[in-house]
Amino acid sequence: MMSTIQSQVIQNWTFKACEDQEWLPAQVPGCVHTDLLKLGKIPDPFYGTNEKEVQWIDKKDWEYQTKFDVQEKLFAQEHLELVFDGLDTYADVYVNDQHVLSADNMFRVWNVDVKAVVKAQDNVLRIRFRSPIQEDLPKLEKLGYALPAANDQSDVGELGDKKVSIFARKAPYHYGWDWGPRFVTSGIWREARLEGWSEVRINDVFIQQQEVSASIASLTAVVEIDADHAGDAVIRINTDGQVWEQAVTLKAGLQTVEVPVTIDQPKLWWSRGLGEAHLYTFVTEVLAGERVLAESTVKTGIRSIRLVRDKDEVGASFYFELNGVAFFAKGANHIPNDSFITEITAERYRHEIVSAAESNMNMLRVWGGGIYEEDIFYDLCDEYGLLVWQDFMFACSMYPGDEAFLNSVRHEAIDNVKRLRNHPSIALWCGNNEIDSAWAHFNENGGWGWKKDFNTEQRESIWADYKAVFHDLLPEVVEAYAPGIDYWPSSPLVSLTDDEKQHAHPSTTEGDIHYWGVWHSVEPFENYNVHVGRFMSEYGFQSFPEYKSVRTYAEEEDLALESEVMLAHQKNGAGNRLIKQYMDMYMHEPKDFPSFLYMSQVLQAEAMKTAIEAHRRRKPYCMGTLYWQMNDCWPVASWAGMDYLGRWKALQYYAKRSFSDVLISVDGTKEDTTDIYLISDQLEAVKGTLQLRLIGFDGTVHREEEHEVTLAPNSGQQVLSLNHAEWLQELSPATTLLRLDLKQEGQADIVQEHYFAPSKDIGLKPAQIQVKEVKENDTVHLVLESDVLAKQVWISSEAEGVFSDNFFDLIPGIPVKVKFTSRAGLQDSSAVSSAGTIQVRSMADFITL
Repeated sequence: MMSTIQSQVIQNWTFKACEDQEWLPAQVPGCVHTDLLKLGKIPDPFYGTNEKEVQWIDKKDWEYQTKFDVQEKLFAQEHLELVFDGLDTYADVYVNDQHVLSADNMFRVWNVDVKAVVKAQDNVLRIRFRSPIQEDLPKLEKLGYALPAANDQSDVGELGDKKVSIFARKAPYHYGWDWGPRFVTSGIWREARLEGWSEVRINDVFIQQQEVSASIASLTAVVEIDADHAGDAVIRINTDGQVWEQAVTLKAGLQTVEVPVTIDQPKLWWSRGLGEAHLYTFVTEVLAGERVLAESTVKTGIRSIRLVRDKDEVGASFYFELNGVAFFAKGANHIPNDSFITEITAERYRHEIVSAAESNMNMLRVWGGGIYEEDIFYDLCDEYGLLVWQDFMFACSMYPGDEAFLNSVRHEAIDNVKRLRNHPSIALWCGNNEIDSAWAHFNENGGWGWKKDFNTEQRESIWADYKAVFHDLLPEVVEAYAPGIDYWPSSPLVSLTDDEKQHAHPSTTEGDIHYWGVWHSVEPFENYNVHVGRFMSEYGFQSFPEYKSVRTYAEEEDLALESEVMLAHQKNGAGNRLIKQYMDMYMHEPKDFPSFLYMSQVLQAEAMKTAIEAHRRRKPYCMGTLYWQMNDCWPVASWAGMDYLGRWKALQYYAKRSFSDVLISVDGTKEDTTDIYLISDQLEAVKGTLQLRLIGFDGTVHREEEHEVTLAPNSGQQVLSLNHAEWLQELSPATTLLRLDLKQEGQADIVQEHYFAPSKDIGLKPAQIQVKEVKENDTVHLVLESDVLAKQVWISSEAEGVFSDNFFDLIPGIPVKVKFTSRAGLQDSSAVSSAGTIQVRSMADFITL
């Protein structure tokens, strides 16, 4: 949001531990860890086992200081405020040695009038950050018992079992998670500035959308105004050549003015795959005659969005409807892109969002253990048509419910709901991650076993505190400040029934589901076909990053599954063992550790393909699939499809194919038959020819058929069922595949391969892969051909970037054409996209034949 408010960013900071004498240069926004690292005072926290070497930082108090003059035009304003968009976390602020502010919530905006305190020149601003550990340990002692906090790695922090993360309104993942390290930061993590204004200020403009259709948009511009004194004025709103005005009598102080706005034949905002993500720019002015007293600019998209939960014959639906269209949500869960938030550049944000859009996603879930993301994240989601399931920042823990805590949470919620409510990408506000199902209040033997540690009185008190936050406070804030956006108390959840039917499990037929039977419970991949809910908001499978990413944190001698460094970069206790266990179940044995890295990625990708396509085949019963997870906050073995350095794993390429707006999907779980499905998320009908070819691994075509197929818009159906005995006859399932091509006039073929034998039983041979460069319209493509079946062909490039396809199967006689796009080219089509030296390998290169 832009405004006529005068502002001055405060710069030139220094910092030190409070007990030290020497002031050192600091970067703001930033934090103590990154400042110490830039000065060479600590080792790289991401490298080797260095995480444990920096745990002393969060036990100390730190202070930041700067000296500044106030710009002349700013000093002349009647009001002068000191504004902090983010202080992490327990901070006392002094201006010219006068205490002006105390902060205790990382997620809030903090501001204070300092007109009476500052001078035109030679001001000193000092912020003392109290140790979040020392601040919160007394709260734990006072409570008398430990509240559950499953992912708080207090042992890494040398605190034993003293988990204090739940007391701080601070990013939960800072205390560690099962994919992330423990770095409990302190610092000025968002912009610090002076703001000045006189007469009138526009604090906020909310474009509230009451009724939206293709023919008309009935809106209200809700304008929050601060005025020095009473007087007559005119509020003028304009967008896209249209102007609305309303005369008002302002009173002294804070007030809200509502201006009705109607747009005929609006250009609607659509998610990726459904239409253009059109954005309107609304300019709001406060006028006295023709003099502009204040101005503010906001961007928004005009759209209607709602969560539809209608009872049906098996339970209740759970899907999103955008502009009256029910759509299947495709995407992933997003975590912060770095353990140190201020290290995330605009380019890194854009790379993630472009990668999501390129992967045919239409939704990301901002998970509740991270942060309310930076404005640029939501701006990019608006631009690329990605909807956002937005959690409040609570995850996998029980929280206190005292008055001070609730008051802090209320302010936090208001600040963030108001900040984000104009973004058309916001589809849902969700109270928390997994707490309802983890505590399972109404099921004595349910949940994660937390309740057994508490007596009846304590249980009731803890549950009452939970309800106060997630059933009362947060929905009230959403209703008051973002009317029209749905609120969901906890993910996963069935519905608020106040009995044991409330809590989600893998077989519930309403609400959303987190299914972790595959992975944590070592259930087979095939169970992804069994446990399909109405909306799959979490499920996942781990892999390692590729070799050159691993080498950024490990030496050659560390490249062993159980080495100290590999275990330090595997935060899920059984993770490395589980990858190996599943690999033994499903894959050929890798010949060495670098091969294990590659095979782990293929294993993960195959798991997620199984899940995603099982979910999409059940459309419209199931209407959403968000896998865990999109990205990483440090270089690590994890569930991410894109590693910390932004490199696409095999999963990202598989997801791109499995999220395709038109998909051929094969259900091969039956013993005697193979069922073929056609699924479309397009708003137009699908009509084409489905070609089936039974092909030997040497390229011999044993059987070929064509079928004319049609599919209604935005639907899915089974189109064929093949009898194995009839199709395979005497052919070996271990050396024969089914190739499917959907041919539509004027469009690229949609393809799918299906194998009749498990991956580990497939007979692979060394493949001779030929690569030719072909130039088309000034764009260089690579054309790949193979003499025998080459599975999971991996093209790696010297330059950073992505290929149009990768980790694909190359069948003799069927060339594959791919294009490389540099990382810069993903974000700017005019950028150079040379791959540099490439290397092409297939699975046969990584296993012992």
